[in-house]
Amino acid sequence: MLLDVQRDMLEGETAIAGAEEFRRVMGELLEAARDAGVPIVHVQNDGGPGDPDEPGTRGWELVFPPAPGEPVVRKDDPDTFLSNPALADVLHAMGVDTLIVAGLQSELCVQATALGALERGFAVVVPSGAHATYDGELTADGIAERVSLELDAAGVEIVELDDVTFG
Repeated sequence: MLLDVQRDMLEGETAIAGAEEFRRVMGELLEAARDAGVPIVHVQNDGGPGDPDEPGTRGWELVFPPAPGEPVVRKDDPDTFLSNPALADVLHAMGVDTLIVAGLQSELCVQATALGALERGFAVVVPSGAHATYDGELTADGIAERVSLELDAAGVEIVELDDVTFG
């Protein structure tokens, strides 16, 4: 699952720090998944009126256009599964039992969706370096590290980016 890899967070004034490098990492991860032939789900956040990711605005657009057969699911809740109640059943019916979750923002949609996937019976892998956020109560890197530790404690498998395997 590629979460919220949208223009508002990777381009212009509202971009995260290190957006260019993060975009490169997401592109390589997406390419590896495509090369392996695994199902890919793009998740697109619907912001509210006036938000940088308001539906229909340039900021709302996905950075990586889905390839044929790659569904896009929209959400308005940090947990993709709460916004899309049938998604878990569809993925299970496709034979998917493990989800690799990557994207934005670490402490919001990545964390909530990873935990939501666990609750719905999936094994979940989150590659370190494949989720990011903005500075907040900690630096963006500190938040991402904290989220990885919390997800690991909850049962999510945290792996180095170079150790991600598909299939």
